Formats: sequence, structure tokens, C-alpha cells
Amino acid sequence: MCSFNGGGKGFCAGGDVKGMAASGDGTVGTNTIDSAKHRQRVHQRATSGKLFKMPKPTLASLPGAAAGAGLSYALACDLRIMASNSILTTAFARVGFSGDYGGSYFMTQLIGSAKARELYYLSERVSAEEALNLGLTNWICEPEELEEKTMEIALRLANGPSVAYRYMKENLNRAMSGEVDDCLDLEATHHIHCGQTEDHRNATKAFVEKKEPVFKGK
Repeated sequence: MCSFNGGGKGFCAGGDVKGMAASGDGTVGTNTIDSAKHRQRVHQRATSGKLFKMPKPTLASLPGAAAGAGLSYALACDLRIMASNSILTTAFARVGFSGDYGGSYFMTQLIGSAKARELYYLSERVSAEEALNLGLTNWICEPEELEEKTMEIALRLANGPSVAYRYMKENLNRAMSGEVDDCLDLEATHHIHCGQTEDHRNATKAFVEKKEPVFKGK
């Protein structure tokens, strides 16, 4: 599994708004429009896109604000845990941007179109408690407990069935946009493959013997 947290008091505040104001151009700079678009696409797929498609569970740990592209990164992860004093905000409308790094996709998938539109259009701050109620985060805890709680979840995932997790993630990602028959077929394929693994054999034996399974990723 992979865990991500902020380098300071916040998770990620997004783009450098002061730099944008100074340059008068927040997207193109010295590039042509076409080259700027290409660069943006490449960057987005290399970050949010890679997080979403990464064949292992991803966990975002938010000690503080996640705004703009920073929020998009957090939403691209499979799971999120927030300190009780942290906040989320799309922020884009406040600086005349439409949004990037997949935030509109991930948020719509997580909480539905109507609420996603509200949060994008109005750019209001979302408290940790509200984020939990909306389904934008999986857990909240006191700030001083965040590191310990994050490690607890991360270790549980790291010691879990990595082969099964990889297939689970692919199944769940497909379910977000695929037809039901496609999803059923993919589940069948992955389920049979998991049944051939050493992890599955050892886990069923441990279950019968009332022991904790030890997964090796094989």
C-alpha cells in the first residue's frame, strides 16, 4: 500500500496563487496554448491518474487543509483520514479556474453530481465532520492522533492480501464506469485467479485453525 501526507501543517494547498497573480497567467506562461494543454494532461495522468490506477491501496492522511489540486490528489486516493481541525475546499472558483487533476471526476463519484456542483461552484470550506458525513473522508481523529491512526490503517493494509487488493481495486474502479456484465466478468476472472494463490490457501487454512493469516503477495 502507499500512504501520503502533507509536508507541514497542511496536506496540499494546490497552485501558487501569488505566483499566478504576479505573472498574470496561471496556465500558459512561456508555452503555447497547445503545449500548455499537453503538459497539463501529462502532469495530471502522472499524478492523480497514477494514484487512481495504482494497483495497490492508497491512503491520504490530511493534517490540515487540502485545497484545489491538493484536494484532487486526496480524492484520487482510495481512502482518506483527516485531523478534526483540517478542511477541504475546491477553491478553483475563487481564482477563476474550472478545476484540474481529476477533482471533478473523483468528487462526483464519491458524493454525487448535485453536491459536487455545489462545492465546486461555491468553493465553501468543508469541515472534517462534514466531510465524514458526505463521504469525502473515511475517518477523522484528533490532530495529535493522526500519525498513529494513519500508521495503524497503513500497517493493516500493508499486511493484507496484496494480490486480492489489486484485483479488488480494479473491480471497484471498473464499477465506477463499466456496464454490469463487464463488471461481473471481471469479478469472475479475478476471483478465480485469487483462488489459485498461496495467500488464499494459507488464509483458508488459518481461518479453519482460528489463526491470523499471513499474506505474502503470492
